[in-house]
Amino acid sequence: MATLTVATLSPSSSRLFAPVRYNRYPNQLRPNLLYKNCHLPKLPPLKCSSSSSEPETSATDWTYKLISGIAGIGFLETSYLAYLKLTDSDVFCPVGGDTCSNILNSDYAVVFGVPLPLIGMVAYSFVAALSLQLATKENLPFWINKSSAQLLLLGCTTSMATASAYFLYILTTAFSGSSCLYCLLSVVLSFSLFFITLKDIGLQEKFKQLGLQLFIAGLVILTLNTSYSSAKSDASSGAKVELPYFATEVTAPSSPFALSLAKYLHSIGAKMYGAFWCSHCLEQKEMFGREAAKQLDYVECFPDGFRTGTKMIDACIDAKIEGFPTWIINGQVLSGEVELSELAQMSGYSESDQPS
Repeated sequence: MATLTVATLSPSSSRLFAPVRYNRYPNQLRPNLLYKNCHLPKLPPLKCSSSSSEPETSATDWTYKLISGIAGIGFLETSYLAYLKLTDSDVFCPVGGDTCSNILNSDYAVVFGVPLPLIGMVAYSFVAALSLQLATKENLPFWINKSSAQLLLLGCTTSMATASAYFLYILTTAFSGSSCLYCLLSVVLSFSLFFITLKDIGLQEKFKQLGLQLFIAGLVILTLNTSYSSAKSDASSGAKVELPYFATEVTAPSSPFALSLAKYLHSIGAKMYGAFWCSHCLEQKEMFGREAAKQLDYVECFPDGFRTGTKMIDACIDAKIEGFPTWIINGQVLSGEVELSELAQMSGYSESDQPS
């Protein structure tokens, strides 16, 4: 006689049934022992998760936060330049002297009538806002999904990098020998945003979007070329002005006060900057009279005449003359025609200070 022992497990109730003993005879199996069931503790539910998902997510969030920070720096820079451009203020240039102002006030600083720093300010703010929303996983605007937002971010940074490369070419050709710290900073920021955004995209996706990037780059270059070409054609089609130099004559006689004041202004190094074609400059001289006007330190900013594109002499450029006439007395600047009494007060003139 053989004995067969069988143990069974019920997966639904997690119960283990006790062995059932059978006595085996030649033609039959006969149960010898009824089974009993035993209770086992229930196992906790198992979860299947990838251990690398959280680090990848945190790395992606860190990338978007970095993009947002870099774009924030660009926004501050372009906001400062846009303010100076809109208010016609001088640019503080740590390196290169007045080259920053010359570049900011050139025709290349405007695209279809819109100041270039203003366009940059909008672009940097858009990149900063979009990347910050991707990092914080907030609801994206216009109900776009994450993949579409990443594609939009790539397109924007591609256009910014292309424009920066174009302007870097302009800086090295049209402004050869000039240095512009703000221009170089914008180039570094734009290319950093582009490469960081591109790094966050998989290799296969990069090849898929290569055509789109080339299209955006070509569109940016075409737009800038069209804008600058139209600006040059408008400037060349404008009426050319050519005015040869001529000497002006003061006819009014000088009063004793005017003559004394003119000698005093000459003694303290006060200068009057003007242009031969400026009627206000002639009227200022007429206030002094014929004899006193000869005593003034008068600087003619266009001694060789004026024609379209002619620049002032270096003395007027260094003094940052923006209009005529302009007085510089003891480091103070007075623009326009000034009464003799005001000139006396500004210069500290008194009757006892009359030069011999």
